[in-house]
Amino acid sequence: MVNFVQVLRDHFVDRLGKSAGLRQHAITVDEAGTIMNFWVPKHKKAPEEEKKKHAVVLVHGFAGDGMMTWGFQVGALSKHGYDVYVPDLVHFGGSTSPSPDRSVGFQARGIAAGLRELGVVEQCTVVGFSYGGLVAFEMAAVYPGLVRSVVVSGAAVSYMVAMNDALLARFGVASIRELMLPETLAGVTRLLTTAFYKKPWLPRRLAKDFLKVMCSNREERAEMLEDTIIRDKAALPAPVFQQNILLLWAENDNFFPIEIGKKLKEELGEKATLRTIRKAGHLANLERPCVYNRCLKNFLDHVTLT
Repeated sequence: MVNFVQVLRDHFVDRLGKSAGLRQHAITVDEAGTIMNFWVPKHKKAPEEEKKKHAVVLVHGFAGDGMMTWGFQVGALSKHGYDVYVPDLVHFGGSTSPSPDRSVGFQARGIAAGLRELGVVEQCTVVGFSYGGLVAFEMAAVYPGLVRSVVVSGAAVSYMVAMNDALLARFGVASIRELMLPETLAGVTRLLTTAFYKKPWLPRRLAKDFLKVMCSNREERAEMLEDTIIRDKAALPAPVFQQNILLLWAENDNFFPIEIGKKLKEELGEKATLRTIRKAGHLANLERPCVYNRCLKNFLDHVTLT
């Protein structure tokens, strides 16, 4: 029987990437044998023959892999003159690793190593959504020479246990695994419908197909989720960011409410700007892509590269 989510992933989403001038490329990023899949710009002219372009790295969250998350952004950014790179995080899409490391830092190191292998040595902008936002902040803190600016949607610098407890209470679940890695059709429906401002109609067949395709590598992903929760804030040094930061937030985000974005803006200070998107839920980049893209491009156009 045809799996419609698999068809969507393999054909429609693939076509979005290719129409944006991107191709898939697998890279070994460490000695352990970690392989990260990237969507990268197709072969270009020699560097001396081509004007340098601003590199934009799009980092996905837990709901899907790179292109499933950013399919509505890649074309707009490429058309606007940016070099777009879309990695699949380890244990998502085409990225795998034998390493037991499940940390955000591990993901950040892998992306940075992959970008170096791809020749991205100039400063870039990293755009992170949800879990990808944690990775984006980690990259900014650890690799200031690589990351010139940061855009984050629906995330925090650190995911504290109090945030997790409040999230579980809002959704009436016992654990982050139950919410983000559903094992039932009801769980899939809850995850997807609550991520939008206007709850989409989700046929039972589509939810079943999503469960089969998008919720693989359960144990590895569950360990990743648990590893993100910071239980002792005092033991965590507060990073000082050198980059300009755009907090691009949905006003109706049920996962990371707008209050978190406002508090984060205060903590980050004058280097951070908070922009909100009306009538949008956590998946604002999918629900209101035109508005999201306009805000993103406006920020990118004002980034000064050294």
